[in-house]
Amino acid sequence: MRPLPTPCPSGLVPDATDVDAFNAAYRWAKQHQVFVAVEEQGRRWTVKADTLTAGPDHTIVDSTYDAIRAAVIQLIRSRQIRADSSAGPVYFVQYDVESEQRARDLAAALHAALYGDLDPLARAAPETS
Repeated sequence: MRPLPTPCPSGLVPDATDVDAFNAAYRWAKQHQVFVAVEEQGRRWTVKADTLTAGPDHTIVDSTYDAIRAAVIQLIRSRQIRADSSAGPVYFVQYDVESEQRARDLAAALHAALYGDLDPLARAAPETS
């Protein structure tokens, strides 16, 4: 397994559906990068990210948290994820995503945001009027 590039193409987001795959992806991320993965849960998908794996030098500015929170709220309002999804500040989860590709797109956008690039997140969860 290689470190994920930033921004991370959606096709490189690990599938951590089974325990061994999750543990491998998390263990690899503990080499000082943000953990991100997708998991199949029944017919739906979950996006997970964890910033603790990136180490103490990885900082996230408040405006990034605000953008992530706004995106999660938008996704909840548009019923693309469940209302019990989490917008951090350390652990991020988006439950009940319709398809694997959509989960991968959201995971890649979240990963980019956690490294300071908010453009993919804005495209993945555009604000509606």
